Amino acid sequence: MDSILTTNSTQLGIDVGGSSVKAAGIVDGRVTWRGQSGRYADPTPASLARAVAEAIGERAPDPAAVGLCVPGILTPDGSAIELSVNLPKLNGVPLAGVVADALGRPTPRLRVLNDSTASAYDLYLGRGLAGRLFLMVLGTGVGVAVMDAAGPLRVDGDSPGHFGQMDVSIEGHPVVGPDGGAGSLEGYVGAAALAAAYGTGPDALAGVKPADPAFRAIVRSIRIAHALYRPQHVVLAGGVGIRLAHAVDEMKAATNRQLTKIARPGWTLGLGEHDFHAAAGAARAAGL
Repeated sequence: MDSILTTNSTQLGIDVGGSSVKAAGIVDGRVTWRGQSGRYADPTPASLARAVAEAIGERAPDPAAVGLCVPGILTPDGSAIELSVNLPKLNGVPLAGVVADALGRPTPRLRVLNDSTASAYDLYLGRGLAGRLFLMVLGTGVGVAVMDAAGPLRVDGDSPGHFGQMDVSIEGHPVVGPDGGAGSLEGYVGAAALAAAYGTGPDALAGVKPADPAFRAIVRSIRIAHALYRPQHVVLAGGVGIRLAHAVDEMKAATNRQLTKIARPGWTLGLGEHDFHAAAGAARAAGL
């Protein structure tokens, strides 16, 4: 995954979320700045372009390449959002036009990808990992990416599968996920489920304990990932994942109990560091 851009060229990453835009700049493999827009609700293409411009500010007037993360299902050619539940006014809107309006000019190179894959690029390249990374982004829902040195594993679109909809039913604690699937991982660890179980304060997730259904569902999903993907590294990121530091050691110990022998010895379990991995990763991916 070597960059083809010239030295000192700026790569811009834009992460369009459901309520704000995050942006980051990469120069020579290093994150040089990060920015975020104010909050919005159901933006139009014009108001989204203004939010993108706000997140960027004056820090990237002439990027050599732009990476863009957007929520929802993309059209087959990746040029527009086909379906976004949270941002319906953007359905069918050409994404290159939104970026051009924000920058005040067309961008020479635009790469569109999902936020989980973008986050995986940042964690894999930024941390200098080797081998295989399994990334689980825990936030409003659950997103997953599998990254090797050659790039991401793709099974459906830009993803290695719809892991958040996997049935990880916890005995005695039945759930139905947001998509209607019984026992789905998102039914246990999606934002709505966690808010109902632990509240929404800044320290609410400190209440997650090993006996809890949410804890057990995450452990079960990591064990499944070892059987499917055999990663050397497992990372939990997203707004939920980065707030589980108190539980990491116990999660790894629980995962290792009678873990399948095909799991790679010495595998690691870590966390994301902040909420800007997708923006930074989109910038990294844009330069490849």
